[in-house]
Amino acid sequence: MTNKLPPAPPRTFGHVAVLMGGLSAERSVSLRSGDAVAAALEGEGYRVTRIDVGRDIAKRLDEIRPEVCFNALHGRFGEDGLIQGILETMDIPYTHSGVLASALAMHKEKAKAIMKPAGVPVAEAKLVSRAEAAEAHALPPPYVVKPVDEGSSVGVLIVRAGTNDWAKLIRDGGPDDQIVMIERFIPGRELTCAVIGDFATEVIEIVPQQGLPFYDFEAKYAPGGSRHELPADILPNVYQLIRKYTLAAHASLGCRGVSRADFRWDDTAGGTGELICLEVNTQPGMTGTSLVPELAAYAGWSFGELARWIVEDASCSR
Repeated sequence: MTNKLPPAPPRTFGHVAVLMGGLSAERSVSLRSGDAVAAALEGEGYRVTRIDVGRDIAKRLDEIRPEVCFNALHGRFGEDGLIQGILETMDIPYTHSGVLASALAMHKEKAKAIMKPAGVPVAEAKLVSRAEAAEAHALPPPYVVKPVDEGSSVGVLIVRAGTNDWAKLIRDGGPDDQIVMIERFIPGRELTCAVIGDFATEVIEIVPQQGLPFYDFEAKYAPGGSRHELPADILPNVYQLIRKYTLAAHASLGCRGVSRADFRWDDTAGGTGELICLEVNTQPGMTGTSLVPELAAYAGWSFGELARWIVEDASCSR
């Protein structure tokens, strides 16, 4: 696998609509991603229209008539195949993954079911309602409780052995009928790798700031919330396995454009040594603290070149 990206393609599209904001719990992050992308694309010579996406998005796009849409939405409606279906119906080229890949990757259980036969290691998990999770341990602790179809670590909780108030913590996380994934907790180091086209980037280790339990929402988006080690200082065979599994996960789900895969590696004393893929993100963040722009920069691309590549890769029927 090569370690350097090819030159970014020249600009062929003229008018880009950057879709941002939206309706999900990740709205604030999407606005930051969208602003950063819009500024970068303007710097690359595109005419850019910023759209804070609401349920009238089809009407607004029909009025604006962009040549292409840069999808900077995160979470539901932007990352789960819904906006992609609207853009397909309107025949407007768009960035990142298509309808099916977006829906599969967003649903953590379905993503596991696709990735595991492709040789990507995943952790055992069960789906239960939040009420059931609070009644009894669905798995022996420690385990992770996470909404089955949200991103950016929204609503993620670690239940450790000996935690006295675990039932209250679970119930306080959302409505009783919400379906959550109970996933075996993997100790060790947090690692991530991206795919840009068919290129696997280098690997970053993410070290949350002291006092944060894992790479949660604050660690991802607050300045100083985490430290990034690039390239990750890990065993060479583990490093290359991460790149291999990242490509395999991207391909098995049918992703397009850019995606990012997150991993845990148990290198703890007396641990299993296992490497587990936690999830694939089809709409990685593009903020000032985001990982994909950092990985692209390490591979030789500026933020503007990355944004330009993503736009020029856009199409329908993805």
